[in-house]
Amino acid sequence: MKFTDGFWLMRDGVHASYATEVRDLHVSDDHVTAYAAVRHVEHRGHTLNSPLITVECFSPAEGVIGVRTTHHAGKAHRGPDFALRSGLHAAKTRRDGSVTELTSGPLTVRLDREGPWGLTFLDADGRRLTGVEAKGTAFATTADGAHHMVAQLSLGVGEYVYGLGERFTPYVKNGQSVDIWQADGGTSSEQAYKNVPFHLSSRGYGVFVNHPGKVSYEIGSESVGQVQFSVEDQLLEYYVVAGPTPKEVLARYTALTGRPALPPAWSFGLWLTTSFCTPYDEETVTAFVDGMAERNIPLSVFHFDCFWMREYQWSDFRWDPDTFPDPEGMLARLKERGLRISMWINPYIAQKSALFEEGARHGYLVRRPNGDIWQWDLWQAGMALVDFTNPDACAWFRSKLKTLLDQGVDCFKTDFGERVPTDVVWHDGSDPERMHNYYAQMYNACVFELLEEERGAGEAVLFARSATAGGQQFPVHWGGDCFASFEAMAESLRGGLSLSLSGFGFWSHDIGGFEGTPDPEVFKRWLAFGLLSSHSRLHGNMSYRVPWEFGDEAVEVARQFTELKHRLMPYLYGAAVEAHRSGTPLMRPMLLEFPDDPACRTLDRQYMLGPDVLVAPVFTAEGKVEFYVPEGVWTHLLTGETVTGPGWRRERHGFDSLPLYVRPGAVLPLGADDQRPDGDWLEGLTLLVTPGRGHGPVTVPDHGGAPAATYTVVREGSALRVSASGTDRPFRVRVVGVGSARGTGEVTVPLTVGR
Repeated sequence: MKFTDGFWLMRDGVHASYATEVRDLHVSDDHVTAYAAVRHVEHRGHTLNSPLITVECFSPAEGVIGVRTTHHAGKAHRGPDFALRSGLHAAKTRRDGSVTELTSGPLTVRLDREGPWGLTFLDADGRRLTGVEAKGTAFATTADGAHHMVAQLSLGVGEYVYGLGERFTPYVKNGQSVDIWQADGGTSSEQAYKNVPFHLSSRGYGVFVNHPGKVSYEIGSESVGQVQFSVEDQLLEYYVVAGPTPKEVLARYTALTGRPALPPAWSFGLWLTTSFCTPYDEETVTAFVDGMAERNIPLSVFHFDCFWMREYQWSDFRWDPDTFPDPEGMLARLKERGLRISMWINPYIAQKSALFEEGARHGYLVRRPNGDIWQWDLWQAGMALVDFTNPDACAWFRSKLKTLLDQGVDCFKTDFGERVPTDVVWHDGSDPERMHNYYAQMYNACVFELLEEERGAGEAVLFARSATAGGQQFPVHWGGDCFASFEAMAESLRGGLSLSLSGFGFWSHDIGGFEGTPDPEVFKRWLAFGLLSSHSRLHGNMSYRVPWEFGDEAVEVARQFTELKHRLMPYLYGAAVEAHRSGTPLMRPMLLEFPDDPACRTLDRQYMLGPDVLVAPVFTAEGKVEFYVPEGVWTHLLTGETVTGPGWRRERHGFDSLPLYVRPGAVLPLGADDQRPDGDWLEGLTLLVTPGRGHGPVTVPDHGGAPAATYTVVREGSALRVSASGTDRPFRVRVVGVGSARGTGEVTVPLTVGR
């Protein structure tokens, strides 16, 4: 939200009060409280009829410093609040004359009482990261009587801002106005399904605004040298998160807001859906599954979208008996073929559903202030909303889903959760404005926790659309309703990259696009992109997404890249374990792996899949692609061709290829089983060793994420020696451009060409 009219004036009806000077300062061992006047106080009379802003600095965890600014502290606080995990830390204060500092790990905030109001954030080397300047701490009132708390943090020359959730606008957020407000807006607008009040800076720090409601950002837009964020409230709390690397920022941020659960290995295979509005029954489903098998395209998950339930009755969680007269038998037949089953659900209850009367009678549906159940006809006729602030409503909702799990369902696509009204009363008295965004967290937590209880930790997985800060704990999330075009394919990737820099470890998208029917060229290019993403799903709206609908070549491409993903699983699941343990996402913007390379800071049409594989999707029918390779000798995973960076490359690829390069000095574990994602990864394992320095140890996990085997690579003169620990299974070492050898325990490859 903008408050000023250019640099000098205020907008009509806006009055702002800025912290100007410190009038009092309280310092304890680990806490600083400053009382800032909003004018220069020249005599006692100036202390009358004039506000103070209370500013507190503290540390909830090592390397994280919180700033809480308050105007009127007497406002009643109603939830919800983000569930933050405070860790052990050693924050300490230091005073030197007029200067007070609070230090937490590598991060320090400095306040000079005698100077103009301001805060300076410093890294471990004393380098200024950012700061609060003259207009950086304020409150403002607008013509409608609303009261806003406002904060600004300075932007340095050449500093870039990323994140703020899954945003489909430009990847670098500088110059944008962003409202953190859940909306069902598709992928082609400024609205977002997943709004996260966290941004990451290219200068090696992040900022999390601890407010679950609407947070309005001006990122180098209203004031071009500042990131401004404001909330309609009397209090604003934010946390500056230290790096110095982007990975370390995400590690600290996700330690605070929650790390992603580890999805089951089977979920990394190919998902096929019925699509949305297409006609389907068991015969259709069986034909799809048979068609995949006949064409030798491995399939891991089959998903039933909305119309598995009866029309006008979403959600009642009951199979349409006319279409599916024997759901238990059908599911058993599908599972006999090795498939997992996913079901579409949402948290809205249509009036025609039997659950509407049941939920109304027990008080499980959200109500208006006058006691009426909140309803509208957008999406479902007369639909109401489950009140997840009511523990009994959660238990009731879960009981309906448990019936499906007992039938053989494995996971749920938790659709929607963004269309949440504010003219309502919640069971627990939550603030409706704060609940609008936070509803997605309660909805997905309710379902995910049921899956963990029923299937066990490590077996729970969602396909969720809506999320806010902390939602990364309940993977997987997908990119929502995109068009079937190259442009939408690119905007989907931008959204995924932004989400990954907002703490989310796993992300997917609708292969081929959701709206419309893709041209075969779009579909085939999207197949390669989708099967080189965290999770891979074929899904559409009014048309099917089975590959043979798009020609024989699409079948070949689907088979090739599904099998490739399966062979990559020892590597991919290792990266998934890293996301679970440290918060580093599986799909990584180039910035994460190469923060010191200036060329990588704006790249939004390529990414690293895990630490060692560069992927540049092709966004043209003719196969032309432009991408950047960082320093070193990179090896194409499919062809073995090597290229040397740093530099930009222009290539042309057929539908069976794309820029897919392995990092210099990588040791890439590749499985032999190309038919399933959850096979025996140590059986026939190959370690692909690429030219360059590095060659660190590599660990292949088991299906639970624990180490199954670790391989240590050492160069000794003219030979490369690889030692295995934790396993006595044979393995192969293949050194690019040199040769290969196979053995057990220890394998040596002479570094001479031609072996």
